[in-house]
Amino acid sequence: MGTKQFKAESKRLLDLMINSIYTNKEIFLRELISNASDAIDKLYYKSLTDSNIKLSKDDFKIQIDVNKENRTITITDNGIGMTEKELETNLGTIAKSGSLAFKEENEKKEDIDIIGQFGVGFYSAFMVSKEVQVCSRAYGEDKAYCWKSKGVEGYEIEECEKEQVGTKIVLYLKEDTEEENYSTFLDDYTIKNIVKKYSDYIRVPIKMEVEHQRPKESQENNSEENKKEYETYTENETLNSMIPIWKKNKSDIKKEEYNSFYTDKFGDFEEPSKIIHTSIEGNVSYNALLFIPSRIPYDYYTKDFEKGLQLYSNGVLIMDKCSDLLPDYFSFVKGLVDSQDLSLNISREMLQHDRQLKIIAKSIEKKIKSELESMLKLNREDYEKFFKTFGNQLKFGIYNDYGINKDNLQDLIMFYSSTEKKLVTLSEYVERMKEGQDKIYYAAGESVDKIDMLPQVEGVKDKGYEILYLTDDIDEFVIQVIFNYKQKQFANVCANNLDLDSKEEKEELQKVNEENKEMFTIMKEAIIDVQGVRFTHKLKNHPVCLTSEGAISVEMEKTLNSMPNNQNVKAQTILEINEAHPIAEKIKNLYDTDKEELKKYSKILYNGARLIEGLNIENPTEFSNMICDIISK
Repeated sequence: MGTKQFKAESKRLLDLMINSIYTNKEIFLRELISNASDAIDKLYYKSLTDSNIKLSKDDFKIQIDVNKENRTITITDNGIGMTEKELETNLGTIAKSGSLAFKEENEKKEDIDIIGQFGVGFYSAFMVSKEVQVCSRAYGEDKAYCWKSKGVEGYEIEECEKEQVGTKIVLYLKEDTEEENYSTFLDDYTIKNIVKKYSDYIRVPIKMEVEHQRPKESQENNSEENKKEYETYTENETLNSMIPIWKKNKSDIKKEEYNSFYTDKFGDFEEPSKIIHTSIEGNVSYNALLFIPSRIPYDYYTKDFEKGLQLYSNGVLIMDKCSDLLPDYFSFVKGLVDSQDLSLNISREMLQHDRQLKIIAKSIEKKIKSELESMLKLNREDYEKFFKTFGNQLKFGIYNDYGINKDNLQDLIMFYSSTEKKLVTLSEYVERMKEGQDKIYYAAGESVDKIDMLPQVEGVKDKGYEILYLTDDIDEFVIQVIFNYKQKQFANVCANNLDLDSKEEKEELQKVNEENKEMFTIMKEAIIDVQGVRFTHKLKNHPVCLTSEGAISVEMEKTLNSMPNNQNVKAQTILEINEAHPIAEKIKNLYDTDKEELKKYSKILYNGARLIEGLNIENPTEFSNMICDIISK
């Protein structure tokens, strides 16, 4: 039989596929295995309705054979096979899918599960092959036929000998070039890895003769390993797992199985802190197996880190990292999603429509959130461990995108408490607020201990209020984005607008500050970096503090200025002096007797307040000299 030509559009599509559609050449094996699985599924389905077919699921297999000398890879299945006409129709016209037609004919029958949708995946074989042969004998037919092609030039179909029903595909690999090493596909190790990666959950065994070595039995025991002789033997190994763990009943899966799957598939040596196994039926049905790691991945905060879940379609890996399935604030989650409802493009490498993906992603987001809420409620110790590891990612989720996700995440974040010195939620804080308290008080600093020593904190605690201690750089920014929680606004105890005094106390303080207005003016001249100087009643036993005014606090100043694009941000501050402390009388006396000495004291008080806040002193030499001068008098 002479060579037949592909149609013009088929030629163009074949050329496009080989050179453009597939980004990864190893995909060819996934496609041919998927087609073989389709053929087996068809015959198995036919056996359910045809009593003449004496076959069970255990009778089916896919065999891969590699011949390094002839540079061939052969994929054989014992599925339904193809007639001469079907070879012509399915392989002669690109994008004519027998699997799709079969699925449409039987679309009302629920147990049909066909992977191939397009028929074009077969042609990915030409990415690595200079010639492809397809020998097939259809079920119920006496004759077999062989389809041969070297690519866009065309194809031949002729009768051939084949004893068994099914299809055998022989790939004659291209010669190696400087750019491409096709010989790598002749390595057992490479084939095994590709099958494990893409086709591990094909539901029939995928077998291959694999070489192994073992010590010769005739040898005497010899402790010197290098003197032993070995012999090579082959074994027809099953390369795939066949049954996905996520499609098993949860009650049948031990925790050790989950942990083993996780450490094997996702390259982590520690067990996950949380396992989420869910199955959803609806507009888009899917199975998901998700893991929350116990530790931060080593590359998590580098540009090399890629978020995303593995995406399967009927057990066949479509994408290794589908980033659209996870919001950024849950980027630490690892795992996979398997759905039969995805509309894939012809290369099966990407999605044709993203509507289904968005539905799945939204569902997964809700599931992760609800599982974290459940952990917080039922297993507090585990949740606190999780939060110490990934809490900042949740906080970034609140801060990013102008706070659009704050309602989703604000009940999951935690801060240290002045009352318990341990992590508490915003809800827990609000539930135990004092009667009449209308604000959530917080203070920011490098650590719990350092915050606890702040002069402003002591005064607020003395009045019986609980304070949230914000120890991470992002915390204050998060609080500003949340703005209020359950109708309670946040109040920084180090801010100028903190209002805890009674009406009488306010009036008394205002009177004292007015009486000493001129003294404060002189002090302000000595320390130009502050917005003002005044007395306060909130410091209890401490002499001075810096109070921030405006949106930028002292802690935010430190955070912003530590970033690479340092903008030299400065918080607007006020120097507050404890009116009940002996230092207040000292500066009043200096105002009356030695105004120059008052300016010196002003600088010392200001620099001391900066040290308390963890800020640098611009002129430490001057500060040291002034202290030594006062001590020596």
